[in-house]
Amino acid sequence: MGVLLRNDHPNIDIDSVDINKKIERVMSHLDCLNEEVSILLTADADIRKLNQQFRDIDQPTDVLSFPQNADEDPSFPGEVILGDIAVSLDTAQAQAKEHGLTFEEEIILLLIHGILHLLGYDHEISEQEEEKMRSKTRELFNLVFPGKVLANSCNY
Repeated sequence: MGVLLRNDHPNIDIDSVDINKKIERVMSHLDCLNEEVSILLTADADIRKLNQQFRDIDQPTDVLSFPQNADEDPSFPGEVILGDIAVSLDTAQAQAKEHGLTFEEEIILLLIHGILHLLGYDHEISEQEEEKMRSKTRELFNLVFPGKVLANSCNY
């Protein structure tokens, strides 16, 4: 299992080692022991460019997921690249306050959301899929932050 994390935000430092450990725990719980995920932590301006380029939406967002190698043969030896996730640290800071979370908790929440998208979860398909993803998100969040309950204002 591999978690490749890069912080490109010019003004916000984060504890990459701690975030890596938490995401590795999530990946392990999801039985993604042979998958690799690449994480980019960035600023609103940069995620806005990605959102425009890949989704044709000209505004910043909190998290973007880009699945990779979906057609790859799972029996092939070695790690499978699950995909890439980009998180805006600017948006995460603002949303943390709205959700009653610490900055680190919000980052982990967004990364869980991104990982679930890479695994095929999609809250935009139907109400059942939205509830399935919400339930899995809360399960994984509780794994990393035992006893911490996500507020109803949090749509993840």
